[in-house]
Amino acid sequence: MKKKYNYLIIAFLFFLLILVRAFSTKMFYDPMTSYFEDEYLYISPESVIYWKLFLNMLFRFLINTVISLAIIWLVFKRVDFVKFSAIFYGVAFVILSVIFYFLLKDDFSSGHLLPFYIRRFIIHPLILLVLLPALYYQIVQEKEL
Repeated sequence: MKKKYNYLIIAFLFFLLILVRAFSTKMFYDPMTSYFEDEYLYISPESVIYWKLFLNMLFRFLINTVISLAIIWLVFKRVDFVKFSAIFYGVAFVILSVIFYFLLKDDFSSGHLLPFYIRRFIIHPLILLVLLPALYYQIVQEKEL
């Protein structure tokens, strides 16, 4: 019976991630969405309010991170995995945000694909899709030893 509740909570948390994505245009300031859809062909990203964009990216990242860490906890029930994942998320956010900032300041002169995917890693819970199989593989490796 406990496993059934665990699965329901995990499904609910994934649903929350979907809701964050679904309501992102209403909840967060992100002019880059329309920019990457087609505006990059006509305008430069100079009109972006940097502090507002990065603050909203941080909020969205934190919401996704908290939900993702809860999923990792419920799947593996290991504090060391949650700690590692939290550190990984923190380091990833800092590195990706700094790179995105410099690309944005440079008006994406090196192209639009790199900033598009960096932004995607920041605002979507893609890191969870990397961590879940990696942490499972870690468990498999520990059992083999």
